[in-house]
Amino acid sequence: MPCFNTIRLRPSILSAAAVLACQGAFAQATAPTERVEVIAPPLVEAQRVDAFGGLSTEVGTAQVRDLQALDLSAALRRTPGVNVSRFNPVGSFGGDEGGAVYVRGLGASRPGSEVKTFVDGLPFYMGVWNHALLDLLPVHGMERIRVLKGPQPQVLGNTFASIDMQPLQAKDAGVRGNLRLMGGSFGTWVEQADFSGRWGDVDLSVAQSHAESDGHREAAQGRLDNGLLRAGWRLSPEWSVGALLLSADNKVSDPGEEGLPASRTGQFSTRGTLSSLSVSHQHGSWRGRVQVYDNQGVGIWDNPQAAVTRSTFALRGWRWQETAQPWTGGELQAGWDVDQMQGSVAFNGFTAFEGVSMRLSAPHIALAQRWALGGDWQIQPSAGVRVYDHSVYGRSTAPHAGVVLENGTVWAWRLNASRGLNHPGLDAPLLNALVPPLAASPTGWRGLNPERMNHLEAGMQWRPQAGQTLDVALFKDTVSDRYVFAFPPAVALPSWTNLGRYEMRGAELSWQGRWSPQWSSHVNVTVLDPSRTDLPYAPERSLGLGLTWQAGPWRVSADGQAQSAMNTLSQGRADGSSNAGRVGGFAVFSGRAAYAVPALGPRGEVFLGLENLGDKRYAYRPNYPMAGRSVQLGLNLSL
Repeated sequence: MPCFNTIRLRPSILSAAAVLACQGAFAQATAPTERVEVIAPPLVEAQRVDAFGGLSTEVGTAQVRDLQALDLSAALRRTPGVNVSRFNPVGSFGGDEGGAVYVRGLGASRPGSEVKTFVDGLPFYMGVWNHALLDLLPVHGMERIRVLKGPQPQVLGNTFASIDMQPLQAKDAGVRGNLRLMGGSFGTWVEQADFSGRWGDVDLSVAQSHAESDGHREAAQGRLDNGLLRAGWRLSPEWSVGALLLSADNKVSDPGEEGLPASRTGQFSTRGTLSSLSVSHQHGSWRGRVQVYDNQGVGIWDNPQAAVTRSTFALRGWRWQETAQPWTGGELQAGWDVDQMQGSVAFNGFTAFEGVSMRLSAPHIALAQRWALGGDWQIQPSAGVRVYDHSVYGRSTAPHAGVVLENGTVWAWRLNASRGLNHPGLDAPLLNALVPPLAASPTGWRGLNPERMNHLEAGMQWRPQAGQTLDVALFKDTVSDRYVFAFPPAVALPSWTNLGRYEMRGAELSWQGRWSPQWSSHVNVTVLDPSRTDLPYAPERSLGLGLTWQAGPWRVSADGQAQSAMNTLSQGRADGSSNAGRVGGFAVFSGRAAYAVPALGPRGEVFLGLENLGDKRYAYRPNYPMAGRSVQLGLNLSL
């Protein structure tokens, strides 16, 4: 049975709500009437193919709203090729199955995930363990979340797949703001505020959010607090500068296995900040940007069964990206990424690891050329390379090549081949210091090579009419040289080494349709066929559904997720480790209904959200059941 608790509102929030409501009503009474064509957005914004044949899926603010997503795994749970895991309604426990996102079966390795996370193209993750912490990555305040399928060295590097979050930026003159309040089942309540404005050559965007929940079972509490600021100043028609600041402070509990309180592993707290400064230019078709960034944070795992583990990280560096059309039909991309990382780990206050620093430099260049073939047909071959220079692991290269064949705006066929490299991070020397058998080879981690993935993908996009798109992708990934610590007889002495090889074959089908200004729908199917039968979080079949209807003041959205049984738990770094734990397949449906209230502002509304409409029992880890049917009520005030 779901439980519903009365929302608890802070006085400051009530004051802000009153101010926004008055301002929204005043603005509506005095501003001139504007005709706006309302279109119901689908639950996935777009499937995009770039000039180099790389595929990405985008989720925007409208989709995050309709999914009532509070974090990254909730925002991407209906995305083609993506699977997620979590324990609790609010918050992600640690960096593995307590809260994670997997792309086409990639991303389960711990430590050292094959899927990296970025904010505005800048890396932001737990550097000392070399994998993402989702609670450091707020979805509120983000304009777009982009999932890059497979390695795309022309965009981002040192990863096999990636997630890049683009912060809000004011583009139009004037100001706008929102305050969303929501509460409901499991003592959950949420407050989200954002404000953006542009005044001549200056723009400013600010976002803040708080979410907390008692959880759907004992010891399933979670709390998320984050803020974001983005500012820009156009110095001239060609030059502009910008600044970005993101901050997160969170805490979440492990509810343990159902009926076994002794299996709980305590609380996990995260704090982190990301800051950057940028200079951008655009001279005709030549544009570019330089970013300098710094991020740092801490994760504290207070485990009553073991120790208090305190992990710190610091990443800093810069990004330089240039794009030009030097001749008719040509597109040239070039850039240079430099990252430096440090970190430490302490147990019960005693430092077990610190002092190691790594630096990775990666210049890259790519060229695409478009030729007309006659009629409406065009072909665009491309090629490029990213060159890595690592302070420990030396030099390596990641080439890529592709071709896109288009017939007007109706058909687009693509073929893409690329290599992804994933360098061992601070997790390698860290485990070398923590795993006792590795003491015989204290510098063995320095002899490792980067993990390698060879990616091949063929795809097709068909747009039979405006607003309708069918996308099909067939892919094959070959992963090799996974870095693991091994024991005799695999090696002479216990040490780090590169071992193993497996393949992932798969297919994605995605259909997106805007049937009218009122109706839109989305359906996607993903099929995965790994050569390793124990690969975790790689279900053989996954299905995502979305339907949105909007008419007059009403907007109703429904979404569904279904997947087959799958192996679970993180993929360890010890040679021979396997993932025997499994969870069954499931199908879950949710919905949201909103009613526009002009007195609350131009985007003001009251809404009702229902999760797990069928009250289905399902889990992402054995004996960790997710929440049953739940309800959330809320309102949005705007100006």
